[in-house]
Amino acid sequence: MDATQAMGFGHFLTRADGLALAILAVMLLASLTSWYLILTKALSNWSAQRRSARFLDFFWNAPSLGAVAAHLEGRHPDEPFSHLAYHGIAASHHHERHGVNRLNEAGSQGEFVTRTLRKTIDEETARMEAGLTILASIGATAPFVGLLGTVWGIYHALVAIGISGAGTLDQVAGPVGEALIMTAIGLSVAIPAVLGYNFLVRSNRMTLARLDAFAHDLFAFLATGAKIEAQAPSNITLLKQA
Repeated sequence: MDATQAMGFGHFLTRADGLALAILAVMLLASLTSWYLILTKALSNWSAQRRSARFLDFFWNAPSLGAVAAHLEGRHPDEPFSHLAYHGIAASHHHERHGVNRLNEAGSQGEFVTRTLRKTIDEETARMEAGLTILASIGATAPFVGLLGTVWGIYHALVAIGISGAGTLDQVAGPVGEALIMTAIGLSVAIPAVLGYNFLVRSNRMTLARLDAFAHDLFAFLATGAKIEAQAPSNITLLKQA
């Protein structure tokens, strides 16, 4: 009973060598990173969705695109839908006033607005997907890193048992069971990372689908005669294309 009680994670730590401790440190860092990304991005998405809902309610109830332009000029876009509307209206206004002066402004007004909307959606996609590669990598590699620790621990346990000459079940089960702790740690890191990744990807996919539909509606307003009124602020300018 005393020998059984002595076995455990604490006993494993006292017997762990440099590689095992390094693997534990990597697992701890990966766990902290994955939870940080999950919580911060989930909170950011939730906050952006609330702001997007408020902007879309204002947009669809606005009397004209001029009113939307005035609203966006006074309040810098802070979520995907207002950001897209800002750049779309600015592109249309810029092309109306200045025409084609540079290569990136070539083509008709509709083509110029389309390129601007596509570029803005690509920027929003990149922003929403930032950090997801790290989360996916943690979810994919953590079990194998834990398995590496288990294999290394079993190897040292068997070497110690061979040196001592005691090969009975009670002498083998304890050290091997301790080594399996590393696999459990790897799984405990990987499972939240995979679930969080899937949740965030689904949330981003839904937001991008709605953003793409909104871009079509916005382009229709800009291309079918819903011009920006003269009272719209004249200092709305298109940000330079990359």
